[in-house]
Amino acid sequence: MHMNTLGRTDIRVSRICLGTMTFGAQNDQDSSFRLMDIAFERGVNFFDSAEMYSFPASAETQGKSEEILGAWINARGLRDKVVIATKVTGPGGRFEHIRGGDLKFTRAQVAEAVDLSLKRMGTDVIDLYQTHWPERGANYFGKRGYSHDPADTDWTPIAEVVAAMEEQVQAGKIRAFGVSNETPWGVMEHLRLGGEGSTRVAAIQNPYNLLNRTFEVGLAEMAIREDVGLFAYSPLGFGALTGKYLDGPAPKGSRLDLFPDFTRHFKPRGIEATRRYVDLAKQHGMDPTIMALAFVNSRPFLTSNIIGATTEEQININIDSDDVTLSDEVLAAIDEIHEDLPNPAP
Repeated sequence: MHMNTLGRTDIRVSRICLGTMTFGAQNDQDSSFRLMDIAFERGVNFFDSAEMYSFPASAETQGKSEEILGAWINARGLRDKVVIATKVTGPGGRFEHIRGGDLKFTRAQVAEAVDLSLKRMGTDVIDLYQTHWPERGANYFGKRGYSHDPADTDWTPIAEVVAAMEEQVQAGKIRAFGVSNETPWGVMEHLRLGGEGSTRVAAIQNPYNLLNRTFEVGLAEMAIREDVGLFAYSPLGFGALTGKYLDGPAPKGSRLDLFPDFTRHFKPRGIEATRRYVDLAKQHGMDPTIMALAFVNSRPFLTSNIIGATTEEQININIDSDDVTLSDEVLAAIDEIHEDLPNPAP
């Protein structure tokens, strides 16, 4: 397993990270334990969660992902051998069941969220703590353009967010700080205000896959020059890039079957691009899943590729991608498709 350094910290993480958002919903504790066992046996030391998980957000399953992750780590005695990442929830009407619905990134709210996550995971320190999405309005979650709203002022100043994280570092409760679903301005502002101390942003967790390479436009250079590497989430575009949704109805029990309202990756141009990528993989004798993940793994701005799996077959195929290097011919063909159909599912 390839290993990378987390930002400018001394934390080393596997290039494949196991995302745990299905734990407690699609996966019960026993099947979650088995997936984590396989991942760890194959060299994965990095596990990502969030206080709002399981996915999709609900009061019934909120916090279950962290609980199952923590139970596995403690049952296996692996705390000093794994890296735990989790996230504090941002504001939104669908999340009023979390901490009473007051979901700003103030000192008080960050402190409460950290303590609750530590309790759920049964540990005394979180290795990487991330804001899940910005408080302010910006172009994230599929929004292409930025529309400035002068009235959008009711968000915690980033200086206070940095100070809140510094307090948690000084208290020994978190080791490093990251952001998620952020913009170039947001990352650079965090860097400017955090300086070179313990709350210098260490990572950014944003979507990145063959159907959504928008990270390359404004964030890739920043990630490389500032050592704020990408933790790529949704590297298979909600499973679209496996090809399993191209012909016929969604397979029973698949994510699209269970959550049919999540159509971001299944619009006409996205389907057209997916078919071309799947055909390209097959032309070169590759599993489309492997090709899609190996492409993400190959990016110079990547720190870790966050896979999601609900079955043993899926997790093994996903981890296999770490051993695959795409040929120049395949990479050129991928770029040709991208030129024709750029970012159909941001």
